[in-house]
Amino acid sequence: EKEGLFSPQRKRPIPPFPSRVGVITSPTGAAVQDIKSILGRRDPAAEIIFCPVLVQGEEAPGQLIDAVKRMNRIPDIDVLIIGRGGGSLEDLWAFNDESLARTISQSRIPVISAVGHETDFTICDFAADLRAPTPSAAAELAVPDQNECYGWLEQMEGRLAGAMGRRLERARRELEQAGRCRALQDPMNYINDRRMLLDYQRDRLAHGLTGAMGR
Repeated sequence: EKEGLFSPQRKRPIPPFPSRVGVITSPTGAAVQDIKSILGRRDPAAEIIFCPVLVQGEEAPGQLIDAVKRMNRIPDIDVLIIGRGGGSLEDLWAFNDESLARTISQSRIPVISAVGHETDFTICDFAADLRAPTPSAAAELAVPDQNECYGWLEQMEGRLAGAMGRRLERARRELEQAGRCRALQDPMNYINDRRMLLDYQRDRLAHGLTGAMGR
């Protein structure tokens, strides 16, 4: 904490529309199936890059660290999910590893930590850019809901169509009003009006000159 690894200022935002999602968890736990299912439902276009690891036991921290480093060497991964399902304090202890926390804090890819249940907290959670209460919640935070995006786009399309319709209707009324103008109905009306004004101004000028010369 004193080094700033947990500081909110160093945490990066999760990309709003990731195209590739890295997932680091056990290949046999329920977490991986939940994450894949939710990612596939919310955004089928998002590619999942899965890295299977041990998530408990003596070898787990090393595998988790190696997985984060390997994911960072893969191009175009937009966000990482690292975590596991629930368990005892001893089961989750690999995610309290200091080297893992430093590796997560140094990741070029934003990291979502999802370890255990909502009441479980690990050092990994604090070092990550975002903590999710469960692996399922991590999947929901990682990608937008496609159906919600489509609904928003349809709403924007309706508003745009309405605004354009109102603007076209206003332009139509203005055009109709302009079409009732004498000059547009018969261009000679405009010419005759200008000719009459010119004659009037010429007569005034001549009258003024005559009066000035007479004085």
